[in-house]
Amino acid sequence: MEKFDVIVLGGGPGGYIAAIRASQLGKKVALVEKEHLGGVCLNKGCIPTKALLKSAHSVHELKSMAKLGINAELISLDAKVAVKRANEISSKIAKGVSFLMKKNNVTVFDGLGCFKNKNEMNVKLNAGESVDLEASHYIIATGASYNSFPGLVHDGDRLIGAWEALKMEELPKSIGIVGAGAIGVEFAYFWNAFGVEVHIFEMQEHLLPIEDEDSSIEVERAYKKLKIKLSLGVSNLKAINNQDHALITVTEKGEIKEYKFDKVLIAVGMKGNISGFGLENIGVETHKNFIKVNEYYQTNIEHIYAIGDVSGPPLLAHAASHEGIVASEHLSGHPTHPISKENIPGCTYCYPQVASLGLTEKKVKELGLEHTIGKVPFRSNGKAVASEEVEGFVKVILGKEGNLLGAHIVGTVATELIHEYSLFKTMEGIDEDIFATIHPHPTLGETLAEAVMTARNRSLNF
Repeated sequence: MEKFDVIVLGGGPGGYIAAIRASQLGKKVALVEKEHLGGVCLNKGCIPTKALLKSAHSVHELKSMAKLGINAELISLDAKVAVKRANEISSKIAKGVSFLMKKNNVTVFDGLGCFKNKNEMNVKLNAGESVDLEASHYIIATGASYNSFPGLVHDGDRLIGAWEALKMEELPKSIGIVGAGAIGVEFAYFWNAFGVEVHIFEMQEHLLPIEDEDSSIEVERAYKKLKIKLSLGVSNLKAINNQDHALITVTEKGEIKEYKFDKVLIAVGMKGNISGFGLENIGVETHKNFIKVNEYYQTNIEHIYAIGDVSGPPLLAHAASHEGIVASEHLSGHPTHPISKENIPGCTYCYPQVASLGLTEKKVKELGLEHTIGKVPFRSNGKAVASEEVEGFVKVILGKEGNLLGAHIVGTVATELIHEYSLFKTMEGIDEDIFATIHPHPTLGETLAEAVMTARNRSLNF
């Protein structure tokens, strides 16, 4: 039986980062991964979807080039090429993760790990053999998988999930999307750009229901321009495979309606992968399909940690990575810090992009917090106008002392702009810190400062 200081179960963005950090801190580390290093994010999530969205955005840009004095013609679209490119990119980056494991002296076991008890694990290697491992600490990073509800069950044929959608080289003529979260709206943008008739169904009143309402409304406006159909605030939604088509039945504005599609994407959330690796053998506590953890990601068994999607919302790759760092530092006795979920930015790569941090305006009002709001449209920014990137806005919600309660950006590169606010909030900055920071001109980033100034009634350019 080979012994390690730390064994990480799961090689996604949480697991492999946790393994690297533990090794940096002098631990002998093993990582057990049953499928692909990089996990869902790298192999069938974040990275390949962004590759597809690059294709979609290129179509969008090409159609708008005439106003820039560039006369170009869109001859044809080939989804097969776009999908193949996306998967090739995932494979290439996955090899990079394998290199990182070797560089950081992390021993990788390709196989299915299962706890025998609180200190030992058996790994059924993909090559066919089986090995027993022992460790003084474990980090569970097994990720998440599709959620389903009665009437909304994936069958991998006409009723698909995101992972099947990524492999779909022959696009259908029409598709219904159930769920208007990040997965739903991102795939809607890609398919719409490649000529598919897209119809989104959402039980909440807006697209991207966890975002600030202003952000949701802005995306809805953009999607209607793209001719993407929206059915919002619906109920009693069911999807079935009728062999020659997929059928969605839904109550919409009090009326029962039926819609036929070639395929239906069911994107109604994820649940933690808490079964299949012997969790029941060690007594780790779970709650609502996730593992319960404390602020340092320890489970109720102090030498066993759980990070990433399996430990609960927010189910974000960058959150998982940082949680892996905290867990590895904590088990190593290295100074570390709890993570404030309000400081974790969320990003959606639709068009226009959406990025957010902290509280929504609705939540701030519900909590009764004293606040001021600054909202500045990108069309007031010189660089945005010159670059034809005028969609969207920057909105900040400041507290009584000038602290950042929430930030919401909608725009072409919103996901690249949120970083400043993330740092600002993490460092507990106040409005004066933004005022004292010189933002280069002309840039879209100037709008970040302008929004804070607007919240304090000292706007200079809006």
